[in-house]
Amino acid sequence: MEKWQQILNASITSPEQLNQRFGLDAGPLLKVAQRYPMRITPYYLDLIKEPGDPIWRQCVPDSRELADDRQHEDPLHEEELSPVPGLIHRYPDRVVWLVSSSCAVYCRFCMRKRRIGCAAATSSGASSESVLRYIGENHGIRDVILSGGDPLLLDDEALEEILSRLRAISHVEIIRIGSRVPVTLPARVTPRLCRMLKKYHPLYINTHFNHPQEITVEAAKACALLSAAGIPLGNQTVLLKGVNDDPEVMKRLMQLLLKIRVRPYYIHQMDLVKGTAHFRTRIERGIEIMESLRGHTSGMASPHYVIDLAGGKGKVPIMPDYVNRVGDNTLRIRNYRGEMVEYIEAG
Repeated sequence: MEKWQQILNASITSPEQLNQRFGLDAGPLLKVAQRYPMRITPYYLDLIKEPGDPIWRQCVPDSRELADDRQHEDPLHEEELSPVPGLIHRYPDRVVWLVSSSCAVYCRFCMRKRRIGCAAATSSGASSESVLRYIGENHGIRDVILSGGDPLLLDDEALEEILSRLRAISHVEIIRIGSRVPVTLPARVTPRLCRMLKKYHPLYINTHFNHPQEITVEAAKACALLSAAGIPLGNQTVLLKGVNDDPEVMKRLMQLLLKIRVRPYYIHQMDLVKGTAHFRTRIERGIEIMESLRGHTSGMASPHYVIDLAGGKGKVPIMPDYVNRVGDNTLRIRNYRGEMVEYIEAG
């Protein structure tokens, strides 16, 4: 058994295990963990500075998860957009293959709370053959995103089997992997894993850092190993109330991501997933955060702020209102200082 697997096996899986360290009254949270499983790696647990801090909020069950019954378990209609089990085909040229139903840490805000870590999802997993057959028969698919769960929780051999089979399909141009293990289990990123991954370029990995506290020496080392293997790294952050819904926190997160060679890609507005309402912010807060980035830090540190529309309607960028037309050839453009600057179009 590899070191990362030993660390994973030592994870906390019940609120009762937090009592000795934090004095937590686990009683009210046991029912939450029965409905939405709990797992926290020892590494991620050590990032918690105090109960209720940004790391705690992301990984420790909260009674408010069961109080939120107004939303849908699958607001993005992933199940309806699944032509074969385990595959989501929403956009014309790309598909999402759910290759795992497990994560190193079960995030309390997960968009797939209905299935991640749940026995039902694990027992009804996708057939690799049916997924590969579908991708092979649909020549418009050029981009395959491996997701889950976390694809990097598969062992090297299982992951390589998937990558090699996809690379054998001539019209698949790009493979992407969505993984939070650089954040929650950086020991999983080994030289052996990276040697295997680099055989299957063009390969991209999107990480999921949500707070500056998550960017540690260990996380930086994991990202450096992936970068050294020639894998471009992006980051998808979720805007979370009480975690990162602060302009200074978000700016520092984006700056630190660039420092460890991870390009900020998306800030996601929280999906309307059942059990996550207490994390949701108003859209205006996200716009305020985006405006706090523009001009106040590198353009490379300014990701797209997006909403994934319910019903499988797709991601839409949300932009502040910067431009007003005041004449046939004249516009007024608001700069990062809030000044309205006149701009004359040529012609």
